[in-house]
This record gives sequence, structure tokens and C-alpha cells, in this order.
Amino acid sequence: MNNMEKKELRILACKVRRGVVEGVYHAKSGHPGGSLSAADIFTYLYFKEMRVDPKNPKDENRDRFVLSKGHCAPGLYAALALKGYFPEEELKKLRHIGAMLQGHPDMKGTPGVDMSSGSLGQGISAACGMAIAGKMDKKDYRVYTLLGDGELEEGQVWEAAMFAAHHKLDNLCVIVDSNGLQIDGPVAEVGGPEPIDEKFRSFGFDVQVIDGHDFDAIEAALAHAKTVKGKPSVIIAKTIKGKGVSYMENQVGWHGKAPNDEQYAAAMQELNTALSGLEAE
Repeated sequence: MNNMEKKELRILACKVRRGVVEGVYHAKSGHPGGSLSAADIFTYLYFKEMRVDPKNPKDENRDRFVLSKGHCAPGLYAALALKGYFPEEELKKLRHIGAMLQGHPDMKGTPGVDMSSGSLGQGISAACGMAIAGKMDKKDYRVYTLLGDGELEEGQVWEAAMFAAHHKLDNLCVIVDSNGLQIDGPVAEVGGPEPIDEKFRSFGFDVQVIDGHDFDAIEAALAHAKTVKGKPSVIIAKTIKGKGVSYMENQVGWHGKAPNDEQYAAAMQELNTALSGLEAE
């Protein structure tokens, strides 16, 4: 990736983070922490990696994405809006009665959403279904699914992992947003899924561990995953919860609450300053 491409991705990721803050603030509820930690992943997937077209969101040959940690919908919505699936103004209507964007992804009401999700553990199972369907239909699309590290405490995740390896779903790429925090505190203290890499390896996955805020690392990991044959892939992305808004970073309290007026203004000022700096580079 050249410096110009990387700069453009960093600008887009900053805009995704602004969209997260905008949506959660106007909703007066939602989940900013994990949406912000995954912003770079959303950005790379939708603007560099996946074969998708906002003008034809139901293209049967498109790559699929399932947000298994569905509560982080604000991050997905911000990326979809920037990509052109719907107007960015919709972000300000997040969680409003009658609006398009619900608190968790709804495949029936939101263009670009491939699977309704929110019950933790279920998204990866749906992604496995999409991947095996692609194999049966002899399609070349790939399926990506994003999980939280706290979500790995759900037994259904490991049932899906067994299924994926058993059926050799090499068209499936699982990404774990490993930010170390969940609603009740540090993941290591609440449920302790570590060692995540060894667990997935023992379940038959090709495993990579990367810095989830480094676009070069994300690019290399996704490129490698496409070369893996005969087994599914997992990318464990080490991230910072609340990344990009300094007072939210690594603060478990920002898992699921909205900023007040003063906090909103501070977050937007920080992100706008970062964006101006990136654009001036």
C-alpha cells in the first residue's frame, strides 16, 4: 500500500469515527467503545477489501459481511453511509422510532446489511452458513465476520468454529476485535477466553495476530487469509476500545453509553482536528 492509499484510509477511518459519535450522541444511547475500536477494520473491509457495490447491494456474487458483535452497529452504519449505501444524515436518526438504523443491524431494513445480528455468538454461525452455501453453489465470494473478544465467551462461537473447520471453509475469514474490555470489565477478568490464538488454532483455523489499527498489518493479514486453502482463517486484531476519542480510550464505561453535549463537542473537536491534520499531510 502506498502512502496516498494509506492516507485516504486514515481519513475515511476518522470519518467513520465521527459517524459513530454522531449517531450515538443523537440516539442518546448505543455502543461507541467497540464501534471506535473496530473503525479501522470497517474502513479497510468496505473501502479496500470486499467486493461490494452500493448500487447493487444484493448482488449474489458480492462478498458478505456479518457483524457478529451487532451492538457495534454505529461503526458499521458509519462505514456503509460513507460507502454510499444510504445518506449520512441517516446516522443522526440512529435508534429513532421509524428510522432506518436500528440499535442492531437489520438486513430487511438497511441496505448493505447482510445479516441481522445482536445475539452474541449467532453472527459467526450465520457467516458459516453463507460460506458453505458459497461452496455448494460454486461461488467465489468470501465471507467476513467481526466478533468481539468478550463474545468469545459464548459457546455458540466454538460450535461454529468446529463447523467451519470440519467443512474446510477457506472462504470464511473471522476477525476478532480484541480490545480487552467488555460491558462488565476487562475480558480477562470476566470470562478469560485467552489464549485466543491457541484456541482457534486447536479448532483448526489458520491464525494471525495483528495490530488492528495498522492498515499495513490489516492488508497483509487479509491478503494472507485469501491464500489459505482447506481451513478457515481468523485474524485476531489487537485494538484500543474507544480509539480516536481520548477520554473514551480503554475506559470500560464507554462500552454502552452516549456522550452528553459537552462530551460530544469535545469528541467531535478532537476528531475534526485529527481529520484536518490528516488532510493537510
